[in-house]
Amino acid sequence: MSQYAFGVDLGGTSVKIGFFTCDGDLQDKWEIPTRKENSGEEILPDIAASLKGYMQKKGLTVSEIEGIGIDVPGAVLEGGIVNRCANLGWGVKPVGEELSALMDGMKVRVANDANAAALGELHCAGGRKNAVMVTLGTGVGGGVILDGRIVTGAFGAGGEIGHIPVQPGETETCGCGKKGCLEQYASATGIVRLARKKLEESSMDSVLREELPLSCKRILDAAKAGDRAALEVLEEVGETLGRALASVACVVDPEVFIIGGGVSKAGTIIIDVIRKYYTQYAFHASRDTAFTLAALGNDAGMYGAVRMIIEK
Repeated sequence: MSQYAFGVDLGGTSVKIGFFTCDGDLQDKWEIPTRKENSGEEILPDIAASLKGYMQKKGLTVSEIEGIGIDVPGAVLEGGIVNRCANLGWGVKPVGEELSALMDGMKVRVANDANAAALGELHCAGGRKNAVMVTLGTGVGGGVILDGRIVTGAFGAGGEIGHIPVQPGETETCGCGKKGCLEQYASATGIVRLARKKLEESSMDSVLREELPLSCKRILDAAKAGDRAALEVLEEVGETLGRALASVACVVDPEVFIIGGGVSKAGTIIIDVIRKYYTQYAFHASRDTAFTLAALGNDAGMYGAVRMIIEK
């Protein structure tokens, strides 16, 4: 009977690998570099070689491994087919099939990285089964879990919260090619952009003028210290996010919104401002949705990926 499983979090810089029991307990973890040269053709062989090397070192057989869950930074279609990972050099790629072949037929399940992180965080959220995770980092990602299952959608774009259009009058272009996406206002990059515009368009005194170039952490620290310009930026971010998540709740109706990513390290000041505007804009039936900060940090993807295997 299988006792163990692997959770693999494939990122643009490194691959985080976790070795778990089938009860979901992390036993060991390590990283290998993500080699993106030659259109990323070495990535899956490198992962397979690392997994096989670990199994050999521990004296494990294929029959003892339930399978491999892997998350990737791109849209995932039915059957473990990845629909483009531009930052890995992949087009349409049957990741599940290829990794399984490299691992002697071992079962493989594939998910988008943000969706996997949401599944991992939900497992730590006290028995809840319905959640939306929002990752506020360089961009804005999202994951939707309903009845304990990842919602990928028909084309693998389920949970792409960062590209909800929130400002039709925007003149600058988002990384996705559209204009006015949530990501342009609520990501770390977006927060810096808003603060820069605030300082350029006003003459108010601010500690932010004293330390250039601006960083998201500096802006949020200034807001905590009561700096007026930083607080106005935070309010704009909170209103935009709160309004967008109120729209999401009308469709998904989650039990909890989980806020993660580097911006969330600012702590409750982020949760408080989002919740304030969410409550203002939300439909009355979903107005009391809980908000919480992510707890697993960089391990969330591994935990979520392995749950696709161990939760039969």
